[in-house]
Amino acid sequence: MTTNEVGTPASPRTTVLVTGATGFLGRNVLAALSRRPDVTVVAACRTPDQLPADFTGEVRPGDLLDPEYRRTVVRGIDVVCHAGTRGTLWRHAAHARDDFYRPTIDLMEQAIQAGVTRFLFTGTVVVATVRRDGGPSMDDSPVQRAPGWPYQRQIGAVEEWMRANSHRGTQLVAMRLGAFVGAGNTVGLVPLLVPRLRTRLVPWLAGGHSRQALVADTDLGEAFALAATAPGLGDYESFNICGPEFPTTREVVTFLAEQTGVRLPWYSVPFAAGYAFGWLMEALHPVLPGDVPFLTRSIVRLSEDWYCPNDHARDTIGYRPTKDWRQAIREALADAAAEATTTTSRSAP
Repeated sequence: MTTNEVGTPASPRTTVLVTGATGFLGRNVLAALSRRPDVTVVAACRTPDQLPADFTGEVRPGDLLDPEYRRTVVRGIDVVCHAGTRGTLWRHAAHARDDFYRPTIDLMEQAIQAGVTRFLFTGTVVVATVRRDGGPSMDDSPVQRAPGWPYQRQIGAVEEWMRANSHRGTQLVAMRLGAFVGAGNTVGLVPLLVPRLRTRLVPWLAGGHSRQALVADTDLGEAFALAATAPGLGDYESFNICGPEFPTTREVVTFLAEQTGVRLPWYSVPFAAGYAFGWLMEALHPVLPGDVPFLTRSIVRLSEDWYCPNDHARDTIGYRPTKDWRQAIREALADAAAEATTTTSRSAP
C-alpha cells in the first residue's frame, strides 16, 4: 500500500481492463477511465496501433476468439469492462453463437476463476420486452428474444447466464445501452438511417411516435467508468444507460432531414406491417443486390418505443447523462463527411 504526502495510507488503485479498446465504445470508456486518478487502465485489443495516441497505459494485444488469450488477459485485473463485443443486425446465428455468446461466457468464466471482482457486460436496452402501452422499460424488465435476430437473442442468453452465476464471487453487471450516437460511430443509428432515407422507400412506423433510447459517446464512457468504480453494487446489476432525453423517431428523422437534406417519409405503416416487410426482405435477400437487406426485423425492433429511464443507474452509480442527442448527431455527420473526404483524396490518382 502506498502513502500520501502526510503519511496516511493512500486509497488502493483499481486495475480496470477495457476490451475492444480501439472501438467506438472502448475508446470512450478508455478515455473516461484514464481521467480517474484512482484507476489503472489496461487496454485489450487486436490492433494496438489504433489506440488513442495519448494512451500510455498497459496494452494486452490479442484476439478474444482465442481461448488462451481469454484465460490470460484477465490475470491481475480487478474490473473488466467488456466493450469488445461483436454483433450483427440479422441472421448469422452461428456467428452470434460462436463469435459472441460462447467467447463472452468463457471470458466471464475466466474472470471469475481469476478473482476479478466486477465484470461489466455490454448489452442493449432492446433486449427488454417491448412495451406498447407507453410505459417504461426498466432495468430489470424481462428479456424478450426477438425473432429473426440471433445476436439480440444471444444477449438475452448472456444476461440469463449472469443472473444464474451471480453467486460465484464476481459482481456481474449488465449495461443495457441505448443506440450509439457520436463521432467515430460507424454502426449506429445515423449510419443505419441516412442511406435508407435517401431511397425515399422508408415509411414511418406507427407514425414515427415511438421514443428512441439514444446515448452519446461521452455519456457512454462516463457510465462505464462509474459502474466500474462505484461502491456497494449487488451480485447482479442491470443498468439502463441512455441519454438525458428520449426523442421520438419523428424528431430524430426530421433532424436528420434538416442536417442532410434527405426527404421525410411519405406514409406510415403499423409495426406489424413493418415486421412482415422486414421478413420478406430477409427472405428475398439472396436474389436482391446488397450485402445486407434493405430492411430487417431487427431494424423494425430498434424503431419500437424504447423509453428506458436511467433512474436505477442514477441512484446507484450516480450516472447523469448530459450530452444532447442533436449535438452528438451533428458530430457524427461531420465526422462521416470528413472521413469520406479523406477516403476520396486517398483514392484520387
